[in-house]
Amino acid sequence: MARLGELERAVMNVLWARQEPVSVRAVHAELADRGLAYTTVMTVLTRLAAKNVVRRERQGRAWLYAPAASREEYVAELMLEALELTGDRGSALVRFAQSVSNDEADALRQALERGET
Repeated sequence: MARLGELERAVMNVLWARQEPVSVRAVHAELADRGLAYTTVMTVLTRLAAKNVVRRERQGRAWLYAPAASREEYVAELMLEALELTGDRGSALVRFAQSVSNDEADALRQALERGET
């Protein structure tokens, strides 16, 4: 899974907030406070599509973009990739479990009890 830079994360946050695929123009409008050029947003979306982080489909002359995975799926994949960096996954998981809040630990415990994957 591709790691995202700061601008890519901002673009993805716009896409994750939407329920439907959106145009470059719509993403550009959402990021108007950043003063980005339209072509910059277009380039970022094109690169995200090349990295398979977003899906795009043609609608008339425009491309519409949508996330290839949910935010939760993306973050989970990053976490799994981080686990691959250690020689001792068990120790890394224990260290992670020790660092989460009680509510997060409860959520993990409940997911494990339900057998969620």
